[in-house]
Amino acid sequence: MANKQFMTVDGIPVEINGEKNLLELIRKVGVKMPTFCYHSELSIYGACRMCMVENQWGGLEAACSTPPKAGMEIRTNTERLRKYRKMILELLLANHCRDCTTCDNNGTCKLQDLAMRFDINDVRFPNTAEKPKIEDSSVSIVRDAHKCILCGDCVRMCNEVQNVGAIDFAHRGSKMTISTAFDIPLAESPCVGCGQCAQACPTGAIVVKNDIAKVWKALDDRGTKVTVQIAPAVRVALGRELGIAPGENAMGRIVAALRRMGFDEIYDTSTSADLTVLEESNELAKRLGEGKAELPLFSSCCPAWVRYCETRYPELMEHVSTCKSPMQMFAAVIRENNRTSSRKCVHVAVMPCTAKKFEAVRDEFKVEGKQDVDYVLTTQELVRMIKESGIMFRDIEPEAVDMPFGTMTGAGVIFGVTGGVTEAVLRRLASDKSNTALMSIAYTGVRGMEGVKEARVMVGEKEVRIGVVSGLKNASDLIERIKAGEHFDFVEVMACPGGCVSGGGQPFASNMEREKRGAGLYSADKLCSIKRSEENPLMMSLYNGILKGRVHELLHVHYHGAKQEDN
Repeated sequence: MANKQFMTVDGIPVEINGEKNLLELIRKVGVKMPTFCYHSELSIYGACRMCMVENQWGGLEAACSTPPKAGMEIRTNTERLRKYRKMILELLLANHCRDCTTCDNNGTCKLQDLAMRFDINDVRFPNTAEKPKIEDSSVSIVRDAHKCILCGDCVRMCNEVQNVGAIDFAHRGSKMTISTAFDIPLAESPCVGCGQCAQACPTGAIVVKNDIAKVWKALDDRGTKVTVQIAPAVRVALGRELGIAPGENAMGRIVAALRRMGFDEIYDTSTSADLTVLEESNELAKRLGEGKAELPLFSSCCPAWVRYCETRYPELMEHVSTCKSPMQMFAAVIRENNRTSSRKCVHVAVMPCTAKKFEAVRDEFKVEGKQDVDYVLTTQELVRMIKESGIMFRDIEPEAVDMPFGTMTGAGVIFGVTGGVTEAVLRRLASDKSNTALMSIAYTGVRGMEGVKEARVMVGEKEVRIGVVSGLKNASDLIERIKAGEHFDFVEVMACPGGCVSGGGQPFASNMEREKRGAGLYSADKLCSIKRSEENPLMMSLYNGILKGRVHELLHVHYHGAKQEDN
């Protein structure tokens, strides 16, 4: 007891146990402090001042930036603090647009939530701000500066976690805004479309670009055949929005809901993830066997990472796998399967990722000028469509995906979490196919939500060093180590922290919810009767059918800057 240190929060003694600020300590006593600019994974900014507390001497301190000290006494809910917080909210609302009912973040906006919490029924100050033009040049996200409260969350996310630096503060005083360099369109900036800025934004200032109306139009056209694929990470991310447990596997319900909406054929992207495993493992084995200089081999599933590599490290593009992403592989297969259809065919992909919208429109994935994926819907957009349809999602009976592409393995399912691609490839390359060996792969160090993981595994007679990174800052740090001479054979990169379960198009989730999403995918893997991609009977059928003689054409791609070579 003598070594323990305590302070007092609202009259309650609280032990100080390594908390970095008062905010963390206050949460231990069950008080939910109002904040706008605080994110535990970002640097302390302290701009919004909503988390101010009153100390025993009557002074005010920002809880997010003040470290706890033994003997300190603070109050979190005095009359003075309530007036202070209401004034801040009124001032923010005074320069904020009032179209809450039509805002994409209606119901999830933190400003709206705190205004209701603090009973802001009237704003005494006139709104004198000029309404800026909405910035929608990006195919992935939309920026509305009229809804920005200058909390800086998006700036710090883009710079600190993603190391992209597409946006920053510009100008001073009342003219301050968030902008790209020289106010160029976002589409012309270094933005990689990852959408993590939208995840961090507490209001509707940055949102996912909405393609719902285009999909409804296709569904309403009886002369159009509409097919859809659903990415692995989507199935575990609907909990908070649709009334099921966080991380629960809702794939069967999603299929049933999409079928009721009118989709003609519904598939699971886990199937094409099996194709990716086979092609990428072959590519890795070939490079390892030949001792090629183009090691490490970087994964290519994440379009935000590919874009980042193209713009930041173009000299490394020959190290990026030539495999298309599972979304684009499946789209190519479905296109070929529908080639003889008498109806117009539209293909939709439901993805956790905003960057997939950018990937879909890349020239590399167009055939005779037409995209293989016509529309990409994020998980957020899927949720809106389900709600708009009036479907009682929690009560709907689960249904299975369609044939002939309805067979998948656990290896494909785990693509949605960081380390999943690597584990699936190792399952394919492992010489020991026993269940014991399968379990041992899971404990090589590739699982877990950490941003950087490293492992050494035996592939045949060769020890292979593997890196698994999520978050582009982590990717950049690892690349600098490689450029300095450190050797890796295979590196999996996912732009979003934790992988696709934390994608920019997913409903917002706390760190705990993200972990539950990852756990949900591993649970789904356990329930799959087939664990390895090469054991999927559909693969042989595809290679002997649609893909025969056309594997490279349909499943591989050469991105800008990549050296042309045969695989």
